[in-house]
Amino acid sequence: MKKYALALAALSLPVAISAQEAGSVSLPDMADGALTQDTIAWNFVEGLTTEVGPRQAGTEAEQRGRDWAVNWLTSQGFQNVADEPFMMDTWVPGELASAAITSPFPQPFQVTPLGGSASTGADGIEAEVVMFATTADLMAAPAGSLDGKIAYISHSMTPTQDGSQYGFAGPARWVGASIAKSKGAVGTVIKSIGTDKHRNPHTGGTRVVDGMIPAGALSIPDALNLERMFERADGRPITMKLVLTPEKLGMTRSGNVVGEIVGRDPSLPPVLLACHLDSWWNGTGAFDDGAGCGIAAAAALHVSHTGQPLRTIRVLMAGAEEVGLHGSVAYSKAHIDEPIGVAFESDFGADRIWRFESNFRETNPELHAQLASSVARFGVANSTIEASGGADINIARDQGTAIIDLQQDGTRYFDLHHTPDDTLDKIDPAQLRQNVAVWTQVAGILANYEGSIKGE
Repeated sequence: MKKYALALAALSLPVAISAQEAGSVSLPDMADGALTQDTIAWNFVEGLTTEVGPRQAGTEAEQRGRDWAVNWLTSQGFQNVADEPFMMDTWVPGELASAAITSPFPQPFQVTPLGGSASTGADGIEAEVVMFATTADLMAAPAGSLDGKIAYISHSMTPTQDGSQYGFAGPARWVGASIAKSKGAVGTVIKSIGTDKHRNPHTGGTRVVDGMIPAGALSIPDALNLERMFERADGRPITMKLVLTPEKLGMTRSGNVVGEIVGRDPSLPPVLLACHLDSWWNGTGAFDDGAGCGIAAAAALHVSHTGQPLRTIRVLMAGAEEVGLHGSVAYSKAHIDEPIGVAFESDFGADRIWRFESNFRETNPELHAQLASSVARFGVANSTIEASGGADINIARDQGTAIIDLQQDGTRYFDLHHTPDDTLDKIDPAQLRQNVAVWTQVAGILANYEGSIKGE
Protein backbone atom coordinates (compact mmCIF):
# COMPACT_ATOMS: atom_id res chain seq x y z
CA MET A 1 0.00 0.00 0.00
CA LYS A 2 2.84 2.38 0.80
CA LYS A 3 4.49 1.87 -2.59
CA TYR A 4 1.17 2.32 -4.36
CA ALA A 5 0.48 5.57 -2.52
CA LEU A 6 3.93 6.83 -3.46
CA ALA A 7 3.27 5.93 -7.08
CA LEU A 8 0.05 7.89 -7.16
CA ALA A 9 1.69 10.86 -5.55
CA ALA A 10 4.53 10.76 -8.05
CA LEU A 11 2.11 11.16 -10.92
CA SER A 12 1.64 14.81 -10.08
CA LEU A 13 5.34 15.54 -9.57
CA PRO A 14 7.51 17.29 -12.16
CA VAL A 15 10.22 15.28 -13.85
CA ALA A 16 12.88 16.84 -11.61
CA ILE A 17 12.52 14.33 -8.75
CA SER A 18 15.26 13.36 -6.34
CA ALA A 19 17.03 10.02 -6.67
CA GLN A 20 15.87 9.02 -3.19
CA GLU A 21 12.23 9.73 -4.02
CA ALA A 22 12.48 8.13 -7.45
CA GLY A 23 14.06 4.97 -6.10
CA SER A 24 11.05 4.38 -3.85
CA VAL A 25 8.62 4.05 -6.78
CA SER A 26 8.71 0.80 -8.73
CA LEU A 27 7.90 0.62 -12.43
CA PRO A 28 4.89 -1.71 -11.96
CA ASP A 29 3.49 0.59 -9.28
CA MET A 30 3.98 3.61 -11.54
CA ALA A 31 2.23 1.90 -14.45
CA ASP A 32 -0.60 0.72 -12.21
CA GLY A 33 -0.96 4.23 -10.85
CA ALA A 34 -1.10 5.67 -14.36
CA LEU A 35 -4.03 3.37 -15.13
CA THR A 36 -6.23 5.15 -12.60
CA GLN A 37 -4.60 8.50 -11.96
CA ASP A 38 -2.70 9.79 -14.99
CA THR A 39 -3.66 13.31 -16.06
CA ILE A 40 -0.55 14.15 -18.08
CA ALA A 41 -1.76 12.76 -21.41
CA TRP A 42 -5.20 14.31 -21.05
CA ASN A 43 -3.76 17.68 -20.09
CA PHE A 44 -1.44 17.58 -23.10
CA VAL A 45 -4.15 16.91 -25.66
CA GLU A 46 -6.63 19.23 -23.94
CA GLY A 47 -4.12 22.08 -24.00
CA LEU A 48 -3.00 21.44 -27.57
CA THR A 49 -6.51 21.27 -29.01
CA THR A 50 -7.79 24.20 -26.95
CA GLU A 51 -4.89 26.61 -27.39
CA VAL A 52 -3.84 25.67 -30.93
CA GLY A 53 -6.58 23.60 -32.57
CA PRO A 54 -6.15 22.34 -36.15
CA ARG A 55 -2.51 22.07 -37.29
CA GLN A 56 -2.38 21.77 -41.07
CA ALA A 57 1.13 20.86 -42.19
CA GLY A 58 3.36 23.68 -43.36
CA THR A 59 1.09 26.45 -42.10
CA GLU A 60 1.29 29.03 -39.34
CA ALA A 61 -1.09 26.85 -37.29
CA GLU A 62 1.33 23.93 -37.38
CA GLN A 63 4.12 26.30 -36.30
CA ARG A 64 2.01 27.38 -33.32
CA GLY A 65 1.52 23.72 -32.48
CA ARG A 66 5.27 23.12 -32.49
CA ASP A 67 5.89 26.20 -30.37
CA TRP A 68 3.26 24.98 -27.91
CA ALA A 69 4.81 21.51 -27.74
CA VAL A 70 8.32 22.90 -27.24
CA ASN A 71 7.09 25.03 -24.35
CA TRP A 72 5.16 22.10 -22.83
CA LEU A 73 8.10 19.69 -23.00
CA THR A 74 10.43 22.30 -21.52
CA SER A 75 8.03 23.08 -18.69
CA GLN A 76 7.78 19.36 -17.85
CA GLY A 77 11.54 19.05 -17.48
CA PHE A 78 12.49 17.33 -20.74
CA GLN A 79 16.03 18.02 -21.90
CA ASN A 80 17.45 18.72 -25.35
CA VAL A 81 14.09 20.04 -26.50
CA ALA A 82 14.19 21.27 -30.08
CA ASP A 83 12.13 22.12 -33.13
CA GLU A 84 14.08 20.55 -36.00
CA PRO A 85 13.04 22.31 -39.22
CA PHE A 86 12.55 21.00 -42.74
CA MET A 87 10.97 22.49 -45.83
CA MET A 88 7.95 21.09 -47.65
CA ASP A 89 5.72 21.84 -50.63
CA THR A 90 2.54 23.03 -48.94
CA TRP A 91 -1.07 22.53 -50.01
CA VAL A 92 -4.06 24.14 -48.24
CA PRO A 93 -7.77 23.40 -48.75
CA GLY A 94 -8.98 26.83 -49.80
CA GLU A 95 -12.25 28.53 -48.93
CA LEU A 96 -14.87 26.89 -51.15
CA ALA A 97 -16.05 23.29 -51.10
CA SER A 98 -19.47 22.25 -52.38
CA ALA A 99 -21.08 19.51 -54.40
CA ALA A 100 -24.61 19.28 -55.75
CA ILE A 101 -26.52 16.94 -57.99
CA THR A 102 -28.02 19.09 -60.72
CA SER A 103 -29.95 16.36 -62.56
CA PRO A 104 -32.13 14.31 -62.34
CA PHE A 105 -32.55 14.62 -58.55
CA PRO A 106 -31.22 18.09 -57.65
CA GLN A 107 -29.89 18.47 -54.10
CA PRO A 108 -26.72 19.53 -52.28
CA PHE A 109 -24.10 17.15 -50.87
CA GLN A 110 -21.41 17.61 -48.22
CA VAL A 111 -17.91 17.37 -49.70
CA THR A 112 -14.34 18.13 -48.63
CA PRO A 113 -11.20 18.36 -50.79
CA LEU A 114 -8.62 15.60 -50.63
CA GLY A 115 -5.07 16.63 -49.85
CA GLY A 116 -3.31 17.41 -53.12
CA SER A 117 -6.51 18.09 -55.05
CA ALA A 118 -6.44 20.60 -57.89
CA SER A 119 -8.86 23.52 -57.92
CA THR A 120 -12.02 23.68 -59.96
CA GLY A 121 -11.91 27.47 -59.76
CA ALA A 122 -14.60 29.41 -57.96
CA ASP A 123 -17.11 28.70 -60.73
CA GLY A 124 -16.69 24.96 -60.34
CA ILE A 125 -17.20 22.23 -62.91
CA GLU A 126 -20.39 20.46 -63.93
CA ALA A 127 -20.30 17.05 -65.56
CA GLU A 128 -21.88 13.64 -65.75
CA VAL A 129 -20.96 11.28 -62.92
CA VAL A 130 -19.87 7.69 -63.60
CA MET A 131 -20.04 5.29 -60.66
CA PHE A 132 -17.45 2.63 -59.78
CA ALA A 133 -18.12 0.23 -56.91
CA THR A 134 -14.41 -0.28 -56.28
CA THR A 135 -11.04 1.09 -57.28
CA ALA A 136 -10.43 -2.14 -59.19
CA ASP A 137 -13.51 -1.42 -61.34
CA LEU A 138 -12.12 2.03 -62.11
CA MET A 139 -8.78 0.54 -63.09
CA ALA A 140 -10.57 -1.77 -65.53
CA ALA A 141 -12.33 1.11 -67.30
CA PRO A 142 -11.15 1.65 -70.88
CA ALA A 143 -8.80 4.51 -71.64
CA GLY A 144 -10.75 7.63 -72.59
CA SER A 145 -14.03 6.27 -71.24
CA LEU A 146 -14.24 9.07 -68.66
CA ASP A 147 -13.45 11.97 -71.00
CA GLY A 148 -15.16 15.08 -69.62
CA LYS A 149 -16.79 13.18 -66.74
CA ILE A 150 -16.55 12.98 -62.96
CA ALA A 151 -15.66 9.59 -61.52
CA TYR A 152 -17.36 8.46 -58.31
CA ILE A 153 -15.58 5.67 -56.41
CA SER A 154 -17.23 3.66 -53.64
CA HIS A 155 -16.13 0.92 -51.21
CA SER A 156 -17.64 -1.33 -48.53
CA MET A 157 -15.51 -0.53 -45.47
CA THR A 158 -16.89 -1.61 -42.08
CA PRO A 159 -15.49 -1.21 -38.53
CA THR A 160 -12.88 -3.68 -37.28
CA GLN A 161 -10.83 -3.81 -34.10
CA ASP A 162 -7.54 -3.84 -35.99
CA GLY A 163 -8.57 -1.33 -38.66
CA SER A 164 -7.67 -3.86 -41.34
CA GLN A 165 -10.37 -2.76 -43.79
CA TYR A 166 -8.56 0.54 -44.29
CA GLY A 167 -6.14 -1.39 -46.45
CA PHE A 168 -8.69 -2.43 -49.06
CA ALA A 169 -10.91 0.67 -48.93
CA GLY A 170 -8.08 3.21 -48.79
CA PRO A 171 -7.02 3.01 -52.47
CA ALA A 172 -10.22 4.84 -53.45
CA ARG A 173 -8.66 7.87 -51.79
CA TRP A 174 -4.97 7.13 -52.18
CA VAL A 175 -4.92 6.54 -55.94
CA GLY A 176 -8.50 6.94 -57.19
CA ALA A 177 -8.10 10.47 -58.54
CA SER A 178 -4.86 9.70 -60.38
CA ILE A 179 -6.39 6.61 -62.00
CA ALA A 180 -9.53 8.54 -62.97
CA LYS A 181 -7.37 11.26 -64.49
CA SER A 182 -5.61 8.65 -66.64
CA LYS A 183 -9.02 7.58 -67.98
CA GLY A 184 -9.90 11.15 -68.97
CA ALA A 185 -11.94 12.29 -65.96
CA VAL A 186 -12.15 16.00 -65.16
CA GLY A 187 -12.84 15.37 -61.47
CA THR A 188 -13.25 12.68 -58.84
CA VAL A 189 -15.43 12.23 -55.77
CA ILE A 190 -15.21 9.25 -53.45
CA LYS A 191 -17.26 7.74 -50.69
CA SER A 192 -15.34 8.92 -47.62
CA ILE A 193 -12.91 6.36 -46.29
CA GLY A 194 -14.62 5.87 -42.96
CA THR A 195 -17.21 3.90 -41.06
CA ASP A 196 -19.50 6.55 -39.54
CA LYS A 197 -22.94 7.61 -40.72
CA HIS A 198 -22.51 11.31 -39.92
CA ARG A 199 -22.72 13.92 -42.64
CA ASN A 200 -19.03 14.67 -42.10
CA PRO A 201 -16.80 13.99 -45.09
CA HIS A 202 -13.37 12.49 -44.36
CA THR A 203 -10.36 14.15 -45.94
CA GLY A 204 -6.90 12.63 -46.45
CA GLY A 205 -4.12 12.67 -48.97
CA THR A 206 -4.36 11.47 -52.54
CA ARG A 207 -1.56 10.79 -55.02
CA VAL A 208 -0.70 13.89 -57.03
CA VAL A 209 0.18 13.48 -60.71
CA ASP A 210 0.92 15.87 -63.55
CA GLY A 211 -2.26 17.59 -64.67
CA MET A 212 -3.90 16.75 -61.35
CA ILE A 213 -7.70 16.95 -61.31
CA PRO A 214 -10.03 18.17 -58.54
CA ALA A 215 -10.68 15.42 -56.00
CA GLY A 216 -13.10 15.41 -53.10
CA ALA A 217 -14.71 13.07 -50.58
CA LEU A 218 -18.47 12.95 -50.05
CA SER A 219 -19.89 12.29 -46.62
CA ILE A 220 -20.95 8.66 -46.32
CA PRO A 221 -24.70 9.46 -46.13
CA ASP A 222 -24.41 11.58 -49.29
CA ALA A 223 -22.39 8.88 -51.04
CA LEU A 224 -25.08 6.32 -50.20
CA ASN A 225 -27.71 8.73 -51.50
CA LEU A 226 -25.79 9.09 -54.76
CA GLU A 227 -25.71 5.31 -55.13
CA ARG A 228 -29.47 5.14 -54.64
CA MET A 229 -29.84 7.75 -57.35
CA PHE A 230 -27.96 5.51 -59.78
CA GLU A 231 -30.34 2.67 -58.93
CA ARG A 232 -33.41 4.65 -59.93
CA ALA A 233 -32.10 6.94 -62.68
CA ASP A 234 -33.30 4.46 -65.36
CA GLY A 235 -30.35 5.21 -67.59
CA ARG A 236 -30.63 8.98 -67.31
CA PRO A 237 -27.26 10.68 -66.78
CA ILE A 238 -26.58 11.98 -63.29
CA THR A 239 -24.80 15.32 -63.32
CA MET A 240 -22.94 17.03 -60.51
CA LYS A 241 -21.57 20.50 -59.94
CA LEU A 242 -18.34 20.36 -57.95
CA VAL A 243 -16.57 23.38 -56.44
CA LEU A 244 -13.18 22.93 -54.75
CA THR A 245 -10.65 25.76 -54.42
CA PRO A 246 -7.47 24.44 -52.76
CA GLU A 247 -4.19 26.27 -53.22
CA LYS A 248 -0.48 25.51 -53.29
CA LEU A 249 1.65 27.81 -51.15
CA GLY A 250 5.01 26.60 -52.43
CA MET A 251 7.83 25.67 -50.07
CA THR A 252 7.15 26.47 -46.42
CA ARG A 253 8.68 25.44 -43.12
CA SER A 254 7.57 22.47 -41.04
CA GLY A 255 9.48 20.66 -38.32
CA ASN A 256 9.84 17.81 -35.85
CA VAL A 257 9.68 18.48 -32.11
CA VAL A 258 11.95 16.35 -29.92
CA GLY A 259 12.67 16.13 -26.22
CA GLU A 260 14.55 13.68 -24.01
CA ILE A 261 14.66 12.05 -20.63
CA VAL A 262 18.44 11.66 -20.54
CA GLY A 263 19.70 8.25 -19.50
CA ARG A 264 22.65 7.25 -17.33
CA ASP A 265 24.57 5.56 -20.15
CA PRO A 266 24.84 7.69 -23.32
CA SER A 267 26.58 4.83 -25.14
CA LEU A 268 23.37 2.80 -25.25
CA PRO A 269 21.01 3.58 -28.17
CA PRO A 270 17.89 5.41 -26.96
CA VAL A 271 14.28 4.33 -26.79
CA LEU A 272 12.26 6.34 -29.33
CA LEU A 273 8.61 7.11 -28.52
CA ALA A 274 6.88 8.68 -31.51
CA CYS A 275 3.66 10.38 -32.62
CA HIS A 276 2.78 13.16 -35.05
CA LEU A 277 1.85 16.69 -34.12
CA ASP A 278 0.17 17.93 -37.30
CA SER A 279 -3.48 17.39 -38.18
CA TRP A 280 -5.85 18.13 -41.03
CA TRP A 281 -7.56 21.53 -41.04
CA ASN A 282 -11.10 20.23 -40.48
CA GLY A 283 -10.72 18.87 -36.94
CA THR A 284 -8.64 19.67 -33.88
CA GLY A 285 -6.50 16.55 -34.18
CA ALA A 286 -7.37 15.15 -30.76
CA PHE A 287 -7.65 11.48 -31.75
CA ASP A 288 -5.26 11.86 -34.70
CA ASP A 289 -2.78 12.41 -33.20
CA GLY A 290 -2.74 14.73 -30.21
CA ALA A 291 -3.60 11.79 -27.98
CA GLY A 292 -0.62 9.83 -29.29
CA CYS A 293 1.76 12.63 -28.38
CA GLY A 294 0.20 12.89 -24.93
CA ILE A 295 0.58 9.13 -24.42
CA ALA A 296 4.24 9.09 -25.47
CA ALA A 297 5.19 12.12 -23.39
CA ALA A 298 3.30 10.91 -20.32
CA ALA A 299 4.97 7.50 -20.48
CA ALA A 300 8.43 9.07 -20.67
CA LEU A 301 7.68 11.22 -17.64
CA HIS A 302 6.29 8.32 -15.62
CA VAL A 303 9.38 6.22 -16.31
CA SER A 304 11.55 9.12 -15.16
CA HIS A 305 9.64 9.21 -11.87
CA THR A 306 10.96 5.73 -11.05
CA GLY A 307 14.55 6.99 -11.32
CA GLN A 308 16.88 8.03 -14.10
CA PRO A 309 16.68 5.32 -16.75
CA LEU A 310 19.72 3.52 -18.13
CA ARG A 311 18.94 4.56 -21.71
CA THR A 312 17.77 7.94 -22.91
CA ILE A 313 14.08 8.11 -23.78
CA ARG A 314 13.53 10.37 -26.78
CA VAL A 315 10.05 11.63 -27.67
CA LEU A 316 9.56 12.48 -31.34
CA MET A 317 6.53 14.58 -32.27
CA ALA A 318 6.77 14.44 -36.04
CA GLY A 319 5.52 17.16 -38.37
CA ALA A 320 3.71 16.91 -41.68
CA GLU A 321 2.71 13.25 -41.32
CA GLU A 322 -0.76 13.64 -42.78
CA VAL A 323 0.41 15.05 -46.10
CA GLY A 324 3.11 12.51 -46.90
CA LEU A 325 5.24 11.47 -43.88
CA HIS A 326 7.59 14.41 -44.49
CA GLY A 327 8.59 14.65 -40.84
CA SER A 328 9.39 10.96 -40.55
CA VAL A 329 11.53 11.08 -43.68
CA ALA A 330 13.31 14.25 -42.55
CA TYR A 331 14.00 12.85 -39.08
CA SER A 332 15.51 9.66 -40.48
CA LYS A 333 17.65 11.59 -42.93
CA ALA A 334 18.95 13.91 -40.21
CA HIS A 335 19.61 11.18 -37.62
CA ILE A 336 20.32 8.06 -39.66
CA ASP A 337 23.85 7.75 -38.22
CA GLU A 338 22.55 7.87 -34.62
CA PRO A 339 21.50 4.32 -33.69
CA ILE A 340 18.06 3.80 -32.13
CA GLY A 341 17.66 0.90 -29.71
CA VAL A 342 13.92 0.43 -30.19
CA ALA A 343 11.04 2.53 -31.50
CA PHE A 344 7.29 2.55 -31.18
CA GLU A 345 4.53 4.97 -32.06
CA SER A 346 1.01 5.91 -30.98
CA ASP A 347 -1.10 6.99 -33.97
CA PHE A 348 -4.39 5.10 -33.89
CA GLY A 349 -6.54 7.16 -31.56
CA ALA A 350 -6.90 6.84 -27.82
CA ASP A 351 -8.90 3.66 -27.26
CA ARG A 352 -7.42 0.83 -25.23
CA ILE A 353 -4.41 -1.23 -26.28
CA TRP A 354 -5.35 -4.86 -26.82
CA ARG A 355 -2.35 -6.54 -28.49
CA PHE A 356 1.43 -6.54 -28.11
CA GLU A 357 3.70 -7.13 -31.12
CA SER A 358 7.44 -6.91 -31.67
CA ASN A 359 9.87 -7.67 -34.48
CA PHE A 360 12.22 -9.53 -32.10
CA ARG A 361 10.00 -12.39 -30.94
CA GLU A 362 12.39 -14.84 -32.62
CA THR A 363 15.69 -13.01 -32.13
CA ASN A 364 15.15 -12.04 -28.47
CA PRO A 365 12.36 -14.31 -27.23
CA GLU A 366 13.09 -13.71 -23.55
CA LEU A 367 12.65 -9.95 -23.82
CA HIS A 368 9.57 -10.32 -26.02
CA ALA A 369 8.02 -12.69 -23.47
CA GLN A 370 8.93 -10.40 -20.56
CA LEU A 371 7.29 -7.40 -22.21
CA ALA A 372 4.17 -9.32 -23.23
CA SER A 373 3.81 -10.77 -19.74
CA SER A 374 4.30 -7.36 -18.12
CA VAL A 375 1.27 -5.83 -19.87
CA ALA A 376 -1.09 -8.82 -19.65
CA ARG A 377 -2.60 -7.36 -16.48
CA PHE A 378 -3.83 -4.40 -18.55
CA GLY A 379 -5.79 -6.68 -20.89
CA VAL A 380 -3.12 -6.78 -23.61
CA ALA A 381 -2.66 -10.06 -25.50
CA ASN A 382 0.61 -11.44 -26.81
CA SER A 383 0.94 -11.95 -30.56
CA THR A 384 3.04 -13.78 -33.12
CA ILE A 385 2.50 -10.97 -35.65
CA GLU A 386 5.73 -9.20 -36.52
CA ALA A 387 5.67 -5.49 -35.69
CA SER A 388 6.28 -3.17 -38.63
CA GLY A 389 5.95 0.16 -36.83
CA GLY A 390 3.96 3.34 -37.34
CA ALA A 391 4.38 5.96 -40.02
CA ASP A 392 6.67 8.23 -38.02
CA ILE A 393 9.42 5.74 -37.17
CA ASN A 394 10.98 5.44 -40.61
CA ILE A 395 14.34 5.71 -38.87
CA ALA A 396 13.79 2.36 -37.15
CA ARG A 397 12.93 0.65 -40.42
CA ASP A 398 15.83 2.38 -42.19
CA GLN A 399 18.23 1.20 -39.47
CA GLY A 400 16.71 -2.28 -39.21
CA THR A 401 16.37 -1.89 -35.46
CA ALA A 402 13.86 -3.15 -32.90
CA ILE A 403 10.21 -2.14 -33.34
CA ILE A 404 7.17 -2.59 -31.11
CA ASP A 405 3.50 -2.13 -32.00
CA LEU A 406 1.09 -1.56 -29.12
CA GLN A 407 -2.10 -2.10 -31.09
CA GLN A 408 -5.05 0.07 -30.09
CA ASP A 409 -8.72 -0.79 -30.53
CA GLY A 410 -9.69 0.76 -33.86
CA THR A 411 -13.40 -0.10 -33.79
CA ARG A 412 -14.46 3.54 -33.77
CA TYR A 413 -11.29 5.12 -35.11
CA PHE A 414 -12.56 5.46 -38.68
CA ASP A 415 -15.75 7.11 -37.45
CA LEU A 416 -13.56 10.09 -36.50
CA HIS A 417 -10.53 9.81 -38.78
CA HIS A 418 -9.85 13.03 -40.76
CA THR A 419 -13.26 14.53 -39.94
CA PRO A 420 -14.57 17.60 -38.10
CA ASP A 421 -15.52 15.14 -35.34
CA ASP A 422 -11.88 14.61 -34.34
CA THR A 423 -12.25 16.61 -31.15
CA LEU A 424 -11.35 16.26 -27.46
CA ASP A 425 -14.78 15.10 -26.32
CA LYS A 426 -14.35 11.88 -28.32
CA ILE A 427 -11.49 10.74 -26.07
CA ASP A 428 -12.43 8.36 -23.26
CA PRO A 429 -10.17 9.34 -20.32
CA ALA A 430 -10.14 5.81 -18.87
CA GLN A 431 -9.02 4.28 -22.14
CA LEU A 432 -6.42 7.01 -22.58
CA ARG A 433 -5.02 6.17 -19.13
CA GLN A 434 -4.80 2.48 -20.09
CA ASN A 435 -2.62 3.49 -23.04
CA VAL A 436 -0.34 5.48 -20.75
CA ALA A 437 -0.09 2.59 -18.30
CA VAL A 438 0.90 0.10 -21.00
CA TRP A 439 3.38 2.53 -22.58
CA THR A 440 4.90 3.29 -19.17
CA GLN A 441 5.41 -0.39 -18.44
CA VAL A 442 6.94 -1.21 -21.83
CA ALA A 443 9.07 1.95 -22.11
CA GLY A 444 10.36 1.48 -18.57
CA ILE A 445 11.56 -2.07 -19.17
CA LEU A 446 13.20 -1.14 -22.47
CA ALA A 447 14.83 2.01 -21.09
CA ASN A 448 16.57 -0.10 -18.45
CA TYR A 449 17.52 -3.04 -20.68
CA GLU A 450 21.28 -3.47 -20.98
CA GLY A 451 21.65 -5.79 -23.94
CA SER A 452 20.79 -5.61 -27.63
CA ILE A 453 17.02 -5.24 -27.72
CA LYS A 454 16.57 -6.89 -31.08
CA GLY A 455 18.95 -9.61 -30.00
CA GLU A 456 20.84 -9.96 -33.27
